[in-house]
Amino acid sequence: MGTAGQRNGPDRRALLRAAVAVPAAGAATAAFETGPAHAATTGHGGRFDTESPRFALAVLPDTQYLFDADSADPAPLRETFRYLVAERAEANIAFMTHLGDVTEHGTQDEISRAADTFRTLHGKVPYSVLAGNHDIPSSTDDQRGDTAYLAAFGPERYASMPTFRGASPDGYNSCHVLRAAGREWLVLALDWRVSDKGLRWAQGVLDAHPTLPAVLTTHDIAWSDDDGKARLSDNGERLWNGLVRGNDQIFLALGGHYWPPGRTVLTNDHDNDVHVHITNYQDRYYGGAGMIRTYSFDLARGVIDVETFAPWFLARDPGKRTLLEAETIELTGPVDRFSLRIDFDERFAGFAPVVPPKPRPASAVMPRGTVAYWRFDGSGATPGAPVTDGTVVRDLTGNGNDLTASRLHASGPDVLTWSADHHPGQPAHASLHFDGGKGPDRGAVLSTSAQAALNSAKFTRGYTIETFIRLPEPFEGDHAWMGVLSWEGRNGDAGKTTGWSPLEPTCSLNLSPERFLQFVVYPARQDADPTSWSHALPVGRWTHVAVVNDGRRTVLYVDGSKIARNPTQPSTGIATLGKPFVIGATQFDESFGQGFYGWIGDTRIVDHALPEKDFLAPFAQGPSAGP
Repeated sequence: MGTAGQRNGPDRRALLRAAVAVPAAGAATAAFETGPAHAATTGHGGRFDTESPRFALAVLPDTQYLFDADSADPAPLRETFRYLVAERAEANIAFMTHLGDVTEHGTQDEISRAADTFRTLHGKVPYSVLAGNHDIPSSTDDQRGDTAYLAAFGPERYASMPTFRGASPDGYNSCHVLRAAGREWLVLALDWRVSDKGLRWAQGVLDAHPTLPAVLTTHDIAWSDDDGKARLSDNGERLWNGLVRGNDQIFLALGGHYWPPGRTVLTNDHDNDVHVHITNYQDRYYGGAGMIRTYSFDLARGVIDVETFAPWFLARDPGKRTLLEAETIELTGPVDRFSLRIDFDERFAGFAPVVPPKPRPASAVMPRGTVAYWRFDGSGATPGAPVTDGTVVRDLTGNGNDLTASRLHASGPDVLTWSADHHPGQPAHASLHFDGGKGPDRGAVLSTSAQAALNSAKFTRGYTIETFIRLPEPFEGDHAWMGVLSWEGRNGDAGKTTGWSPLEPTCSLNLSPERFLQFVVYPARQDADPTSWSHALPVGRWTHVAVVNDGRRTVLYVDGSKIARNPTQPSTGIATLGKPFVIGATQFDESFGQGFYGWIGDTRIVDHALPEKDFLAPFAQGPSAGP
């Protein structure tokens, strides 16, 4: 018993957790790095990506029954370590932490066997180990002095790891800093019985790293009944009152020791959540069989996806798995497989607030070929004040495509106001708030003059039209087919015959009843109306929109990502008619109905196709949510 079967690639892939997996960044070799490099290499041909918004923390609880005197079988744990090494790139595994009770009796022989097994992982995936009550000769605290455990799993074991940042003077507590998702994270690995000296040391570590979010790992912190609701143990109460509750950095606390698993959410002294979890499977078949739990952080989605599985059984030939092996491949109950929704920026704001980028000058965002660029942070732009009719918003290119504000129908002053709200990546930290709608039609527009060069520009060599919009939350009322921007006129007057109606304008960006963006253009050279459609836009957050035409076809991007429904029809230029360009509404039969409802920020038009890297908002680290 105890030797792993042959790997079965397709079966393993089928069981890999989709929420954890991220694309491999390439092939290379070397060790994990914590510096500013974009990727750190593993020893098996893959790369750990330090900048991806997705990464995984692997958690390994009590393995004591695998190192139990002469009944020891290290094969399951060895396979778990092989899995972590092999899957480090695909699952973007940043670190592994063991929760104590490595062995059953803490004897020299058991400890030596365990230490030897860890060689499978050593130098390939960084990790921490802490002492459980079965790893040391008595229930004393971390001032117990030398032990076989300390000799094998003390500070010297981690000294070569770039993540290691030190240990307490007694050697039983350690701290580790890893770089993942473009930032640094702190892992505290605390002895199962931390002394007052140990607590002071841990506090000193937190004080020395005041801006790092911290994960606390220890052996004994909470227990649970079969209801899965975790309660702090006596030792957990001591840790909570002596360290966790007063340090807002600690947002996740993990322990083993007890079974069954459980979880709870506590509120710290800063009125923030701290997630407390018990992870232990030694009561399961084959002493847990080296079962691991992965905490898959996804900063783009604002979640941590948690899954529990046994790589040893996963690696076996499916046709040769016993019933108990098949039952224990993965656990899917509510305490073993779940997601935590966390707004990381908000949760970490008290100790590591996000510093908003400074406004960028117009000159920095007007590449060659910029035809027009408008922003709403000029003098007199008092947030909340109405934008009076006749107000001029200058075209900052100097090309003379200035916009003039006017209200539609009998709309009041509040349908168009100045606002300080803006997309975090927007060059100007300002926008306009439009309160357009139907029943009756109301709204406001900003239009170029009758003499503006933009009115007749054909863009036959391509174009890039960009803007920032934010839909209100809640999104109330009927705003179906409201316009964001457009050129006035009728496409029938440009000789177009194949479109939806000859009365609609030659180019417009609109919002459907389902909140899908619709970009429809009547090209200068083709008798057609190729139309791009986005997905449903979110409400309450800023969205960057870019329409890119390379002279042959048009592609719509939302938040730096190409959408699916881009037409393959040829599309060369825009059939403009010498009539004004408008922000805030779309005409039909040369008449305005409703106006836009929401916010519009910086808007830019360039006379050629821009690559994504040159968009107004930087998307190298993923889209940013608005306030």
